[in-house]
Amino acid sequence: MPPHRHHHLLLLAATAVAVAVASVRLPLAASKSTLESCSSSTACPALLSYTLYADLKLAELAALFSADPLAILAANSIDFAVPDPADRILPAGLPLRVPVPCACSDGIRKATSVRYVSRPGDTLASIASTVYGGLTTPDWIRDSNGILDAKAKPDAAFDAGTTLFVPLHCACFGGVDNGLPAVYLTYVAGKGDTVTAVAQRYRTTATDLLNINDMATADLAAGDIIVVPLPACTSSFPAFTSDYGMAVANGTYAVSANRCVQCSCGPGNLDLFCVPAPLADSTCSSMQCANSSMMLGNFTLLMTSAGCSVTSCSYGGFVNGTILTTLTTALKPQCPGPHQFPPLIPPPTSSFFETYLGPSPTPMPSEGGVNPMMAGMAPTSTPAESSGPPPAVGRHAGGFLGVLALSLVASLLW
Repeated sequence: MPPHRHHHLLLLAATAVAVAVASVRLPLAASKSTLESCSSSTACPALLSYTLYADLKLAELAALFSADPLAILAANSIDFAVPDPADRILPAGLPLRVPVPCACSDGIRKATSVRYVSRPGDTLASIASTVYGGLTTPDWIRDSNGILDAKAKPDAAFDAGTTLFVPLHCACFGGVDNGLPAVYLTYVAGKGDTVTAVAQRYRTTATDLLNINDMATADLAAGDIIVVPLPACTSSFPAFTSDYGMAVANGTYAVSANRCVQCSCGPGNLDLFCVPAPLADSTCSSMQCANSSMMLGNFTLLMTSAGCSVTSCSYGGFVNGTILTTLTTALKPQCPGPHQFPPLIPPPTSSFFETYLGPSPTPMPSEGGVNPMMAGMAPTSTPAESSGPPPAVGRHAGGFLGVLALSLVASLLW
């Protein structure tokens, strides 16, 4: 054998050994997770940061998390009044926020309502890391389903059609951050993520994230789970309402009362504002305030010598099919202007499309909104005639530019 060929084979062998050693060592690195201890049986609203592992219909994504498809759209400021939203195909790689009720299980905050039906080739490891993006662990799935036999091995395949309970990481921390209302987003770190970068993305500080997650250092590795506080609008509905404890992250929406009511937060302030939803119809209960002709979302302004008298018809929660409304009058120094809704985007068809996932800043009094809509002009007859949030302008530009950019890159490479 020629010397140079012998030397080449030695290099190949050494490379193969190095790769083999590396492949053995990788799984030994344990991910860090922020866990919130708990004792209360009351669930709280929480958000999960999730990136689609494959092209999925919205209905499929909703089924993965036992969530309402419209609630997912609303939590991401994606237009939820589009026709047939559940059949819309969302692209692989798309990052989204998924709203979940965060319960207390075994003394730890977890989302416990998720059920998953296994498919051919599924394993504990693949379900945890791929299907649910690291938001759970093989051990959690195994323990929640009482799996004691050989299938307890993370790489052992399940029989297709097996229904599994899948607990997911979530957090509440009392719904406050530094004394201000907040909703907590559970975030699984990706390759190259840093605490500083995550803090900048969500317009908070690295110090805040370190404190909340009880981190001694800013080290962050792929697979680590941290929680991020998002400024939010909170509700004061009675405890007997089905949407008690509602909290909406700034710049987003929530759908309630059997999809009859939409509530939004921001962009100008952190006051929850609810109006008839775009899909509200004759099956919805009355949204008229008692002893008044005003409908949900209406308000009147009267300037007096003492200030501006504001009378409004507000949402009070949902009970046994009935929408509760409250008529209130408050005196303010100045009359408020037209209510401004958070901007909406259309359902994305490309992962290049930028969703409203990044900044959720605490609004300043001087901040303006996009596409203002007169809340005082809300419908005075039936909910079906209500005007939802205004459509976004130039909605498809992001997707088109993304595809164009991809085409240009491909042409250069090839």
